[in-house]
Amino acid sequence: MKCGDFKRSYSEDEAIFETNFVRVCVLGLVILVFVFPFFADNYFLDVANQMGVAIIGAIGLNILTGFTGQISIGHAAFLAIGAYASAILTSKAGVSFWISLPLAGFITAFIGMIFGIPSLRLKGLYLAMATFAAHFITEFTIVHWESLTNGTAGIVAPPPPIGGFAFDTDQRIYFIIFTTAILTTFFARNLFRTKVGRAFIAVRDRDISAAVMGVNLFKYKLLAFAISSFYAGIAGALMAHHRGIITPENFPIWEAIRYLAMIIIGGLGSILGSIYGAVFMILLDEVLRIATTALSGVFPNIFGLLASLREGVFGLTIILFLIFEPDGLAARWHTIRSYWKLWPFSY
Repeated sequence: MKCGDFKRSYSEDEAIFETNFVRVCVLGLVILVFVFPFFADNYFLDVANQMGVAIIGAIGLNILTGFTGQISIGHAAFLAIGAYASAILTSKAGVSFWISLPLAGFITAFIGMIFGIPSLRLKGLYLAMATFAAHFITEFTIVHWESLTNGTAGIVAPPPPIGGFAFDTDQRIYFIIFTTAILTTFFARNLFRTKVGRAFIAVRDRDISAAVMGVNLFKYKLLAFAISSFYAGIAGALMAHHRGIITPENFPIWEAIRYLAMIIIGGLGSILGSIYGAVFMILLDEVLRIATTALSGVFPNIFGLLASLREGVFGLTIILFLIFEPDGLAARWHTIRSYWKLWPFSY
């Protein structure tokens, strides 16, 4: 009778997929992901595409905040930089989408490193305020640099092409978004099996001790900002080409708060938690939108109140998770899995 999950070597302990059962489940999930668009309608495909973009962005923020301990409220700004970089490269410079996508990530990573420089001297709320300022600097630049960004009029992000075939529908661009989401998830999961990932965790847990052990704090904090911003840039670029046109209104400070809610609800310091949190928040937003739309049809005179109620439910959800499930959905899933793995002798 199985009484535990034992490892006989370091490589087994650090394996990405611990057992054959997990490998089969992951393979089945990947197949399901790529079969889904052939049976879903446009509404569900649109929601799924939002989830895919959110997963990439949430993993990036979790790398910075959950794994490295650097609080950021500027994630919406990095999404905007990636979105505008890709849109400008494709629509104005004539660069192929397949080149502009990684370029948008690298451009955002470079700017993210600049905004990450204060992390050597600042911590906690002070660093959060520095990234908060980054959001307004980015927003001001986008609105007023009209010759490049078209200001408040927005900019068109053309659909990605391959030859004469264009990814111009939700079903078609779905494959680009989720292929990117799977690759970035795998990279992030593997990152924390490396020296760099271990250094990130050491900085988060006790930066002074990490420095004593030889971890270059400035180097790894900047690297965390670069990787996180790269993910945000990729997510922003995919968002731009999914929507077709972007404006500064697509990246309010509320978007940064929503991404923070994703990693808090899903679980800080967990790649799986980033996925759970992104899916949960997108579904919650859709449920609240449908509910308020339905109620506004019945009670048209209280539309403003219903909009405020929607935001109130969103805030209440975050508070309830902080009180009753502070470790996030990923921790709850691990508890349930551990219980049933050895049932009925789970003690």
